Amino acid sequence: MAYLTSIYIMVESDQVAFLLGKSHGVLAGVPFFTVEWQVPEGSVIDPSTVASGKVVVAKVSGKCRNILLGERTALNILTRASGIATQASAAVKVARGLGWHGHVAGTRKTTPGFRVVEKYALLVAGASTHRNDLSQMVMLKDNHVWASGSITNAVKKAKTAAGFSMKIEVECRKLEEAVEAAHAGADIVMLDNFEPPQLKQVAATLKQQFPHLLIEASGGITIDTMGDYVSPHVDIISQGKLTQGYGFVDFSLKIQKSEGILAD
Repeated sequence: MAYLTSIYIMVESDQVAFLLGKSHGVLAGVPFFTVEWQVPEGSVIDPSTVASGKVVVAKVSGKCRNILLGERTALNILTRASGIATQASAAVKVARGLGWHGHVAGTRKTTPGFRVVEKYALLVAGASTHRNDLSQMVMLKDNHVWASGSITNAVKKAKTAAGFSMKIEVECRKLEEAVEAAHAGADIVMLDNFEPPQLKQVAATLKQQFPHLLIEASGGITIDTMGDYVSPHVDIISQGKLTQGYGFVDFSLKIQKSEGILAD
């Protein structure tokens, strides 16, 4: 119906529209659009700093019909990308505030068809994408281990298939599994769903025995709880919440009116 509206009602005249930020957040998604940006990517949009309560984020020029056809898709992308960047930026800030300089990372939990945007938003926030797709790193989870018979067998098969150039990560639920994974040649072990005291103890033991092994903490960690998992022996803290359950940053698009761009 929106497409039919644009065909039959909207004219072909040249118009100027303005993208307005209406809620607090970190701007992300700039490379996906050809517009005149007024706010640098990664900057904080704070409507409380302007009298109108609406920050002019970008200027959009073109045929009226084209602007309106792309309006909703563009706003959907920006609200979600900026929401993720806002959430991830807050997580990174917490980590750095605690003096921890490891990787705050997302997970493989992304929206089908929207992964590129979500992973990009993590980068804008200073977080890590983890892996961008299945071809970038081998991750062996419990199902892979069960299918192979053991962690050692799973790692050996993965190393044969992946070759020398690809890292291998193994999900582990206890110290013995992590030690087996390290001995088998894993580059990274994920300590999944560990309680913070147990995590710190296991991570310290692993680092003492395998100094070059990367250790990831994961499983139900949020911005509110990540401080409990911070340790000098943990290299990565990954959170599915960075790309799930985030708040949207509110944007709107308004075609310029004679009485001003912020007129209702």
